[in-house]
Amino acid sequence: MNYYLSKIIKDIPFDKAEEIVREKLKDQGFGVITEIDIASTLKQKINEDFRPYKILGACNPRFAFKALSEEDKMGVMLPCNVCIQKKGNNEVEVITINPLETMKGNNSDEMNSLANEVHKRLKAMLDAI
Repeated sequence: MNYYLSKIIKDIPFDKAEEIVREKLKDQGFGVITEIDIASTLKQKINEDFRPYKILGACNPRFAFKALSEEDKMGVMLPCNVCIQKKGNNEVEVITINPLETMKGNNSDEMNSLANEVHKRLKAMLDAI
């Protein structure tokens, strides 16, 4: 199993794909609390051109609260990163973490249950696009 989940969207401009991703995340109970525009950052910091690529930090406050209450080190896994990148041939790829893989070393039933729920919602977001 991969450490990420992914979906290719065809014939949709990058900005429209981002709008759809944000909407579908909201439908699954996630808000975007951070955003990194990689292309803009790389241009500004090292004067390099890069394809449109954004990292959205998606957070469901109830899940974050449960995770941090159970395991205080869980902040290294938050927020759930969702990436949007322009690909060739008029395609946009949406990628998100796979919490089932990233939480594999965990021995807590509560955290495993939470990882399953987050996985289910992130996959539903991708499926809805």
